[in-house]
Amino acid sequence: MSITEAGSQGDSACSGADLESARFLEQVCQRLQQELGKVIVGQTRVIEELLVAIFARGHCLMQGVPGLAKTLLVSTIARAMDLSFRRIQFTPDLMPSDITGTDILQEHPETGRRSFEFQKGPIFANLLLTDEINRTPPKTQAALLQAMQERQVTAGNRTFDLPNPFFVMATQNPIEQEGTYPLPEAQLDRFMFMVMVDYPEREEELEMLKRTTGGGAATVRQVLDAGRIIDLQGLVRRVPVGEHVYEFALNIARATRPTEPRASDFVRHWLSWGAGPRAGQYMILGGKARALMQGRLCVTMDDIEAVALPVLRHRIIPNFNAEAEGISVEQIINKIMTLIPRGPGDRLL
Repeated sequence: MSITEAGSQGDSACSGADLESARFLEQVCQRLQQELGKVIVGQTRVIEELLVAIFARGHCLMQGVPGLAKTLLVSTIARAMDLSFRRIQFTPDLMPSDITGTDILQEHPETGRRSFEFQKGPIFANLLLTDEINRTPPKTQAALLQAMQERQVTAGNRTFDLPNPFFVMATQNPIEQEGTYPLPEAQLDRFMFMVMVDYPEREEELEMLKRTTGGGAATVRQVLDAGRIIDLQGLVRRVPVGEHVYEFALNIARATRPTEPRASDFVRHWLSWGAGPRAGQYMILGGKARALMQGRLCVTMDDIEAVALPVLRHRIIPNFNAEAEGISVEQIINKIMTLIPRGPGDRLL
């Protein structure tokens, strides 16, 4: 039974072939990290989170100051996975049609008849990098996010499917917020992960200086292709999850909500809103992908804990108390995680 055929039969369909695929994915991830390491110095956590999102069929929002190789990282992933890649620089004058495409009046060379023909925009790529998504108006943001959700583009009365697989890696700059259009919470929720790209360590930055100021460029070899990625995404959906792991993810999501009757005092004091059900869904899917990337066909609570921070950091909303006391979103999430029971069958909320 092939991976694709097993996909319609649910978690119980995991077989010896699926175990071999899990081992294959573990080897692939090691090779991907080796190939990316030829170009990108460090950023191990960032690379892992991006790969988890890709195999879980999710989109990522990357936040970091300029010059941290976010664009280079995403374009290198596209090369290693043999995916078509496009980049859009978001600006205040960018229109929705600049992303999705537009109808262009064309004249037939033989008959002379004129008709409108849809010219596809840069969104028609496997991997789309949108730089500084918060610098374009809400109407353009909404056009992109609708395509992310539906994986389709509508022009007039026609609908066009986006390539499969399809991923959006959006970036935003945490500084220079003047003249920006912050994404509403409902639109932020479309992103599986918010990935924080930090400054490199001293040794990593030294190695980066040596590599980027010398001659020659590293050659990145293809490790995967689009068809194999689709198969592996199907395998992620079939990975079995224990009831206690479902309970663990559910407890984490519900513990972020200040309106819950049993919410912790610090949650009510520091948060205006908590994470919705999509947070739990993405923690489970992220845990499944992470388990497979380590060659396992079972999800542990450690897998859920590893993906909880990138899943939650853009889904919970601190209030004025947290801001006044200098409490960050990461501090709140880490404090919540220390309160979640880890025993099978334990329930918090």
